[in-house]
Amino acid sequence: MIKRFLSTLIVILGGTASAQTTYESEILDFQKDLNAEYVNPEESPLTPEEQKKFEGHQFYPIDSTYKVVAKFVKIKKPKTIKFTTSSGALKKYDTYAIAEFKLNGKHFKLPIYQSHTLRELEEYKDYLFVPFTDYTSGVETYGAGRYIDLRIPEGETIIIDFNKAYNPFCAYSPNYSCPIPPEDNDLKTEIKAGIYGPEGH
Repeated sequence: MIKRFLSTLIVILGGTASAQTTYESEILDFQKDLNAEYVNPEESPLTPEEQKKFEGHQFYPIDSTYKVVAKFVKIKKPKTIKFTTSSGALKKYDTYAIAEFKLNGKHFKLPIYQSHTLRELEEYKDYLFVPFTDYTSGVETYGAGRYIDLRIPEGETIIIDFNKAYNPFCAYSPNYSCPIPPEDNDLKTEIKAGIYGPEGH
């Protein structure tokens, strides 16, 4: 799942039309990679039979409105929290930072987390995790929320692109233990971007 992470930095050359084409290509590549993961026996949460029938995820139309540049407020003394998971087990994360941004006319302060397990791995030591729910959860999107993968930025801002929101594996199989977004990560708006489907299909 982490392998799907793509850089969100876009160099805009040649005007608005060119930039839009570049951005759409980036999101289409993300969608293609996500679909490919679900037919890869080494990565897919689907059973072999489900993999054969899998025709791809459903996504909202690409909308750059949901790509936000947020103020990245790093927490000096991160607080360790234990995420409740779908299996009832607990997983440790640090509340690493707060992302402050405006979306759909509202101001949000969204916590960003760092996994205790992944930060010990050289390849993923700068990996950050954003689980969230919103007004589409359980209506148009998976009821237990969606995820976004990020990396620790070098500056004081971070790009959060909800067009790259995806479902946890638990949306497809009960054999996984997936973190449930805490109340602080419930966005009081509709995030009509990224993957959709009430039951993850």
